Amino acid sequence: MTPSDIRQHAERANASGLPLPTPRVQRTHLSLFVRDPVRSSIWYADVLGMTETARDAQWVFMSFGQKHHDIALIRAASDAELGTIGLQHYGLEIAGGLTELRRLYGMLIRRDVPIVKITDHKVGIGVYFTDPDGNRLEFFCETVMDDEEGKRVLHRYNAPSDPVQLEPLFD
Repeated sequence: MTPSDIRQHAERANASGLPLPTPRVQRTHLSLFVRDPVRSSIWYADVLGMTETARDAQWVFMSFGQKHHDIALIRAASDAELGTIGLQHYGLEIAGGLTELRRLYGMLIRRDVPIVKITDHKVGIGVYFTDPDGNRLEFFCETVMDDEEGKRVLHRYNAPSDPVQLEPLFD
């Protein structure tokens, strides 16, 4: 489907009076911009008892022990001032599978919510979008259901964020 096709489907769905779905969130994760991800990861480990599940030069993923990640610590721009460093995105793991994610994607389009990107993280698919103030949120659909396997996959693929096509549903 082209972006024009998607927009036309959304307009038809709106005109037909189809109700808009609302998300059923079951878990969340937080991504923070920080000055030094490694230094921050040590603080989160010491103070909150978290463990590192994946690392790159620009980020460290931390877990409270069950999920593959609960907090992602992302390196901020070098000129970022203290107090301006903060939220990178707020991840909302939805209840339901890929079909539900496609419905929520369609709902965002119908509401003219700006879509930032759609990614394959190897442990799930994420639809990133922004609120009216530009804060980034993510509807996340888990595709690896076993938490221990999720940790292994996240580590093995180095916490990827690969672009992926997702067809919205407007039913």
